[in-house]
Amino acid sequence: MSGGLLVAGTTSDAGKSVLTAGICRWLHRRGVKVAPFKAQNMSNNSAVVVGPDGRGGEIGRAQAMQAAACGVPPDLRFNPVLLKPGSDLASQVVLLGEAVDTVTAGNFRTLRPRLAETAYAALAELRAAYDVVICEGAGSPAEINLRAGDYVNMGLARHAGLPTVVVGDIDRGGVFASMFGTVALLDPADQALIAGFVINKFRGDVGLLRPGLDMLRQVTGRPTYGVLPWHLDLWLDAEDSLAYGRVLGRPAAPHGSDWLDVAVVRLPRISNATDVEALATEPGVRVRLTVEPAELAAADVIVLPGSKSTVADLAWLRETGLADAVLAHAAAGRPLLGICGGFQMLGRVIHDDVESGRGSVPGLGLLPVEITFDRRKTVRRSAGVADGEPVHGYEIHHGQVSAADPTLPPLLRYADGTGEGARLGAVHGTHWHGTFESDGFRRRFLTEAARTAGRTGFRVAPDNSFAAARERTLDVLGDLVEEHLDTDALWRLIESGPPAGLPFVPPGAPPL
Repeated sequence: MSGGLLVAGTTSDAGKSVLTAGICRWLHRRGVKVAPFKAQNMSNNSAVVVGPDGRGGEIGRAQAMQAAACGVPPDLRFNPVLLKPGSDLASQVVLLGEAVDTVTAGNFRTLRPRLAETAYAALAELRAAYDVVICEGAGSPAEINLRAGDYVNMGLARHAGLPTVVVGDIDRGGVFASMFGTVALLDPADQALIAGFVINKFRGDVGLLRPGLDMLRQVTGRPTYGVLPWHLDLWLDAEDSLAYGRVLGRPAAPHGSDWLDVAVVRLPRISNATDVEALATEPGVRVRLTVEPAELAAADVIVLPGSKSTVADLAWLRETGLADAVLAHAAAGRPLLGICGGFQMLGRVIHDDVESGRGSVPGLGLLPVEITFDRRKTVRRSAGVADGEPVHGYEIHHGQVSAADPTLPPLLRYADGTGEGARLGAVHGTHWHGTFESDGFRRRFLTEAARTAGRTGFRVAPDNSFAAARERTLDVLGDLVEEHLDTDALWRLIESGPPAGLPFVPPGAPPL
C-alpha cells in the first residue's frame, strides 16, 4: 500500500486545494509517483476527462489542476463523487464522471452508502497504482452535523488510516481559535489522526506569529508544519468563482496604448467560470466578474458564462436589469460572447423540460437559434478550428441547438468540418468551454473584439502562453511548500502514518 496524507481545512476556501497541489508538485519534483484525490467535491467548475471506455466524464476542476501538478493525466478516480448544485436545495450527482442522480437533503442519506463505497474503492485503486496519494478534504472535518456517514474528511482518514494536516486561512482572522476548535470537536479516534497544522496566506514577519504557534502546540500537542505566505499570483483554476475578487489576477500593462475591459456576468449558478481566466493572463486585458448593470454598460466586451441553471439564471438576468444592459451592449454593436448556458440564453427560445421543467421560455433573441434540453448530457473533449486557428475545448451541456437559421455562420468547426456555435455581427456563442486556453484563438478573438469595440490602440502580446502561465502557478505552489513547510516532517507523515501518542483535546465530539 502506498503512502498517503489528508489535507483538511478549518473552513471552505482555507487553502486545501492549493496546498494539495503544492505538495503534489513538491513530490513530483522528487521523482515520487503521486496522485491527487478528493472523495467528494461540490463545485460547478468541472473538467472533462476521457475515461477508460473512451467516453467523457467530469471531475472537479481542482483535481484536474492537481493532476497537472503531479505530472499525470487527469483520472475519473481522482474525484469519484462530484456534486453540481443546480439550486440551494438540489445537486446533480456525478459518479465516476457520469451524471447518475439528483441529491437533496431528503435523499442524501439513502445515496450516501453508494457514494462512499465508490469513493473508497477509487482510493484503494489509486493507492495500489501510485507511490503516494494526497487527499483533499471538503469544508471542515468539524462539521459535527455531517460526521455520521462522512467519507470525505475524517471518515476517509479513519477508513484509510491517513495522517491529517489541517490548513487555516489567517487572512480570515481567528485562525488559532479555528484550528483549536477543529481538533476539540472531534472524537478521540479522529483526533488521533490529526498530526498538525499549516497556516495559509500570512502577511508580515513570521516571528510575530511564533508565540501563537507555540501556544497552539501547547494546547493541542500538535506542531504547525509551516506558514505559507500570501501570494498575489495564485488565482488560476479557482475551485469556486466566489474565490475571485472583482478583478481576476493582476492585469499587466498593455502592449499598445489601450486597455480592453471585459465584464463577465457573475450568474447565481455560474459554472466553469475558469473559462475567462485565460483572458485575464493577457497584458492589457482587465477581466471583472460583476452583477452591476452600470459595469456592463461601461465594458468593451461582455461574457455570459456557463450556468448550471440556465433558465433560472436567465430569469435572474431580467429581474436585475442585467438583461437590458446586455441587449443595449449588443444593439450598440459591441462584442458579446455567450459560453454554454450563456450561449443558450442568447437564442430565441429555450425548451427545457429537463433542468428547470419550465417548458418553452423566450431567450434574449440575439442569435436565431432554438435550444432544446436533452435528458442525456453531452460530456466530451473537442477539437477543431476557428478562422484557421486550432482550438481545443470541452463540452458539458444538456441543451442542444434544435433549430437555427441555415445562413447563420458557426463560431467554430469540429475537426470533421461540422459547425459549432453561432456568430451574428459582434454576438458570438459556443457550447465549448476552455477555448481561450488555445493561444492563437484567444489572440484572434481579442484583436477582433478590440477593433469592434473601438479600442484601436490595443495590441495582443505575441508570445503569451496560457499553458506556461498554469505551469508557473504550479511551480510557485511547489516552491512555497519547499521553502516554507517542514517537508522532512511531511514526508515522515506520508511514509509512516499518524504519529503515536497524540493527546486528546477536550471536549471532543458531542454524542450523536
